[in-house]
Amino acid sequence: MSNEDEDLARAIALSLQEAARKPASKPLINLDSDEDEDGEESRFQEELRHALQASQAESSQNRRQLRPGSSSQTIQPAGDRSEPSTFLSERAQLERERRERQKRLRPPSTHGSTTGDDDSEDEEPPAKRHQVSTSKSLSTLSNLPSVSSSNSIPVIDQVFWKGELRQTATQYAEPRKDGLPTFRLTDVLGKRSDLAFAIMSSYSLDFPWIYEFFDHSVPVIMVAQPDASGEATIKNVLPNWIRTTPHLRAGHGCQHMKFMLLFYKTGRLRVVVSTANLIAYDWRDMENSVWLQDIPLRSKPTPHDPKASDDFPAALQRMLHGVNVRPALAAMISDNHPDLPLKSIDELRQRWDWSNVKAHLVASIAGKHEGWPRVVQTGHPRLMSAVRKLGMRTGAGKRAKDLVLECQGSSLGIYTTQWLNEFHWSARGESAEDWLDQSKKSREKLPYPPVKVVFPTKATVQESALGEQGGGTIFCRRKQWAAKNFPRTHFYDSKSKGGPVLMHSKMIIAMLHESTVSGKQKQGRLSQVDTEDDSDDDVEVIEPALGWAYVGSHNFTPSAWGTLSGSSFNPILNVSNYELGVVFLLKDAKEAERVACFQRPPKKYTVKDEPWIQEESAYHQT
Repeated sequence: MSNEDEDLARAIALSLQEAARKPASKPLINLDSDEDEDGEESRFQEELRHALQASQAESSQNRRQLRPGSSSQTIQPAGDRSEPSTFLSERAQLERERRERQKRLRPPSTHGSTTGDDDSEDEEPPAKRHQVSTSKSLSTLSNLPSVSSSNSIPVIDQVFWKGELRQTATQYAEPRKDGLPTFRLTDVLGKRSDLAFAIMSSYSLDFPWIYEFFDHSVPVIMVAQPDASGEATIKNVLPNWIRTTPHLRAGHGCQHMKFMLLFYKTGRLRVVVSTANLIAYDWRDMENSVWLQDIPLRSKPTPHDPKASDDFPAALQRMLHGVNVRPALAAMISDNHPDLPLKSIDELRQRWDWSNVKAHLVASIAGKHEGWPRVVQTGHPRLMSAVRKLGMRTGAGKRAKDLVLECQGSSLGIYTTQWLNEFHWSARGESAEDWLDQSKKSREKLPYPPVKVVFPTKATVQESALGEQGGGTIFCRRKQWAAKNFPRTHFYDSKSKGGPVLMHSKMIIAMLHESTVSGKQKQGRLSQVDTEDDSDDDVEVIEPALGWAYVGSHNFTPSAWGTLSGSSFNPILNVSNYELGVVFLLKDAKEAERVACFQRPPKKYTVKDEPWIQEESAYHQT
């Protein structure tokens, strides 16, 4: 048994002793999946295991606890807690023993520098290394509601019926330099005494840490990263807690989603889409993004509507099925929780009122997706569908508008002109039907589209509050940067608006412009075909807008968004990761400035600039 398993087993035993509950965790339930015939990903890279091990070790070794149940997150060492609970005191001893063991195994690191949330890519298909608004009218236009920062109600008690996007508070930028309000984990969860049930997801996980934010009687389903086998499983891990993992073909890729469904005793449901892992480091030292919206309970359930298959609740339900929540929910109900507020995934649409939700949910489901009905439900084709529904389709040919993308994230991919044009075409709201039948050789000759990759320079990391020690979750590799034809001229520096902190956020700011490209220049684009709008019967009636934004777990990589192949008649989308985010309108440039987590306009790299390359830092040598 590994050290991690031993620690988890001991934590479970101590929890059970305190709660005096029935014994122990159930055996692992294997949910066998058919072997995917696509063998393009040949191995699970060894770096994944190293990163995950380092992540878990650092999270335990350097944990400075956030006090649950407080509207303000107080940083304090695990061993300094004064609660009388036998469970907590015994676990403090467990943590001390773990630290000593880690000191024997390897040299100590600083500042939780490696949490392993690496979505960068190698030459092979990648494997994961293991609104802020001011007015009611503005929130209607942009799909971003507003809560005044002068609100006298504590954030932990506020309800966001029209949704809210904020950056997380960090100990190195509080208050924020830009004066914008923030979320703390306790704000997002709300009062622990009000919670009835939760479904959550995270890539990097510290079960003992997040467990303390909940009343131990509250049932929780946690969607987590599978082990190296990639098998879908469910397992009892703590009293009233079930861990579920989705299938990853041959163990390649990762379960990278960060979301919460929080069910309160009043009947209210809070949907949270985040970029932060459920570890102390992501809620204390790194800046992240959180979008959330409260959903009211209907007075009576609505009947099933088979035609409602593509809106927010439909996409949410489809995602939950995709990450193996259904059997975990059934197990939770049968295991002494028959009165859960949610009995089946399909009740989400029927029992809660989603009419105020203006954002669009965009998920990536790992695997091979074939045929248009499946392809448009995931990855960047799903983004294409959302952009169309927002009325932001650019068109093609002579009438096309220009779309400039600013793609910010914490990990880089392998960028080719084929994939950047593929993604940009979907971001324009245009279907891959227009280009899938073009030859691969002709697409290799295309120029790069107007995409700005927003990623911190080495100097920006060094000048941040934690310096190079704090760059452990920001990933670029030298061989990526040095690759022939890599779009180095498309890189821009990523600096937080909040202060001298590094960001783990993933965000896209997309702005439309009237075309200034000549007809001759347009001949070099992916397609010149004038597209018709007769397929957009489901476009929403919206106010004019100049762009849209994406916030979620997707880094700007083929692993996260997928890669298309096949033909216009029978497309094939291959996706490595499970990802989740939201897309919403931006009314104008001013709103884009407010929503963006990074300083705009981002500063282009000079000839002297290089991206932060973690593997070359003395602080992150394995």
